[in-house]
Formats: sequence, structure tokens, C-alpha cells
Amino acid sequence: MRYFFIIFSILLFGGCSLYVSKPELKKSISKPSEIYDLTTIPQDATYFSKFIENNNSFYEIQQKYSSKYFSVWNMDKPRESIESIIWPFIVFTPKRSYGENLQPLEQGFFDEMIESASFEDYATLNKKGLTLREVDLRAFPTIRPLLKDPSLAGEGFPFDYLQNSTVHANSPIFISHYSKNRDWAYIFSSFASGWIKANEFVILEEDDRDFWQNAEQIYIIKEGVAIYDAERDFLYKSKIGMSFAVVSEDEISYKVLTVASHIGTRAIYSTSIISKEIATKEVMRLNVNNLPNIVKEVSKTNYGWGGMYEQRDCSSMLRDMFAPFGIWLPRNSYQQSRVGRVISLKDMNEDEKIRVIKEKAVPFQTLLYKKGHIVLYVGTYNENIVVFHNTWGIKTKKDGVEGRLVIGRAIFSTLKLGEELQSYDNDSELLKNIISMNIITE
Repeated sequence: MRYFFIIFSILLFGGCSLYVSKPELKKSISKPSEIYDLTTIPQDATYFSKFIENNNSFYEIQQKYSSKYFSVWNMDKPRESIESIIWPFIVFTPKRSYGENLQPLEQGFFDEMIESASFEDYATLNKKGLTLREVDLRAFPTIRPLLKDPSLAGEGFPFDYLQNSTVHANSPIFISHYSKNRDWAYIFSSFASGWIKANEFVILEEDDRDFWQNAEQIYIIKEGVAIYDAERDFLYKSKIGMSFAVVSEDEISYKVLTVASHIGTRAIYSTSIISKEIATKEVMRLNVNNLPNIVKEVSKTNYGWGGMYEQRDCSSMLRDMFAPFGIWLPRNSYQQSRVGRVISLKDMNEDEKIRVIKEKAVPFQTLLYKKGHIVLYVGTYNENIVVFHNTWGIKTKKDGVEGRLVIGRAIFSTLKLGEELQSYDNDSELLKNIISMNIITE
């Protein structure tokens, strides 16, 4: 009878928990395919699409996408002060900075970079143009990396701190000035700024810019499809988040304007035929039919810090994912966490956070933020909150030494991803560290 009472008490009071625990047994796990969430939770947006609310009330938000996308073509000078864009030269110093040979960087490297940056010329060129291909935005005018201590977990390759972001091919940019040798230029896109190589963009005349941004636009909805010019020469591969100006269309395809080369500073224009199977002219509705398809497409790229190697990190994946729906997001996780209606979760315990998220979060329209990482709420599975995110891996700690179980891709998981690991780092847990949620369509 005593044992019956103990079992009954466990069932009674355990059933009141807002979080359904995974198996208590801590396991020695060496690869992602053994992680409980990744073997139990459906890794397909189709399952979670049943939680999508068919809500078209954010029509006004969608209509603002184009103005934000082309915003850099409609300014006469940079909106940021010189003080706000030289932050990398203040943050990154020889102390605890390493180069591509995994050896400490010397002061001479930083001296060379600040001289090359020619910040005395900031905001003197003030031209407007297009990227010719997918480009890397760099914090310094160099392709050389700056790594933190490679002996530490989560540092070293591939975490190059000079990699700020990527910008898609044929994206509008504002060019502030050239580097000392004119081999780099400091540019602004609609969502980030940094250095790109001088041969990666072209300056456009005002009439050409007016035509481009006033034309009907198409939005890419398929990843990795080759795009060719009128001569069938390869230009680039399609990526979610890209858009193009429409010249004409027929039943099966769009003819769009593209630029991939130049003579001097003059753009060489061409036209490309893009199938209607990989693009849409109408802003997509955030519904049960469209969302799973776009989630599937952005999941084709692996984790890439700052978009390195034409991949995506947590915030760039979400930014690109919402682009076909006409929802503009800024670039980094903190800025994205400020979009829409923000609800603070700071100073709440885990049960309080779970209760608020379940009560107020809108599936596929709500972001959950912790410092340095952002995820998309998609619904629940077995009563547990499930999120979609692109993640490098799970933080571990054994005998006081930090480690990582690398995942390196987009996944669906709970907010306690990897809790069954013997070396699970409770202090780094997603649920414990979430400080806010925001509904981006409100």
C-alpha cells in the first residue's frame, strides 16, 4: 500500500508540470543522430503546419517590404555615423585574436587594416549600386579570418569574427567609400554594412535604379537552381531571399533583369528566364500550404557563421525564410528580437516562461530570443514547446571543461535540446536563457 501511495503521488504531482521530461537516463552520445529530439520530434514542417493560423491581418507589414529592401537607394549619405561603423577596430585587438594559421595575430595586422580602411574618406563617394554575386560583408577589408582561441569549444574554425553577413546577388547597396588601394569598398545593404571587394558590385545610374525598384518584383522560392543570362552563361544559383525586377512574363516563366558583370563602372545588363516553379510575383500568404515548402528550402543549407560558404546562421535563415512572405527582418538576432510585439521573459522561472509562450506565442510568427541565438516557435509536440532554428550544436561541460556536440544545420527541437547527454550543460540551456519573445506580425 505504501508503494502504491508513492507511485500515485508521483503521477499526480508530476502531471502538473508544464514541461514533459525526456527519459531521465543520461547517455553517452557522440553524434547528432542519437539526440532524443532529432530522433523523436518530426523534422518536417508539414507536421507543425496544423498549428498555423491563417491570418492575413498583417497585410500592411507586407506592403512595406519593398521600401525597406530598396531603402539604401533612397538615401543621400550613410545614416550611421563614423563612430558607429568603426566598432570592429575597437572590439578586435591582438589580445586573444588568431589568424588562419591558428597563431596569434600581431599588432601589425591591425595597423595595416586601419590604414587600408581609409575612414577619413567615409561618406565621400556615396554611390548606389548592385552586388554582382553573393558577397561576404567583412568587418575588415580582407579575406583573412580573425578567430578566437582555437583551443576553446565553439571558437576557432569556422567562427571567423570578420564575417559580418552575406548579401545576395543583385541586391541594392549604398557605397560609402573605397579602401586605400581601391580593392575594397565599404557598403550598406538594407540590413547590414561592411567591406566587399571592389569587383563584386557595380554602380547604377539613377534611371536604371528607378526602373529596377519601380518594376514588379519576383521572389525566389526554391534553393539551388541555376540562373543563366540570355546567352545561357551561368550567373548564380537561386536562394530564398533573392528578388529580381520583372521585364515580362508568359504562362510558365518570368523574364527578369540581371547584372553579373561590368565594363569600368558601367553595368552590363542581361535578361534571365526564371521558371514560375521557383519564383512568385505575388507576396506569399503565411499559410499551411506555403510555409512548409519555404521551411524545407531554407533547410537545405547547413549552419554557416555569418552566412559563410553561402550557408546560413540562425538569424540569416529566418530573414531569408520570411522574405517571400513580404516580411522584412533585420540581420542579427538581437535586432530581430525587437520586431513586432515584444514580450519580456526576463526574470521568469522555467514554468512561467513555458506558460507565457504557450498562452501568447503564435506558431510560425513568434521568435524566441536568448543572447546570441534566435529561434522560431512552431507549436508543441507531446505537450513540449517546439522551435525551428539553425544551430551549430549543443553546449556540453565535463569536469568543468566546455565542449560542443556539433549539429550544424536547421532542426526542430524542444527548448531543452540534448538534456539527455551525460555532459549536458544546464547553464547554457535554451529555455533557461530565453529572455524575450516577439510576434513579428503584430
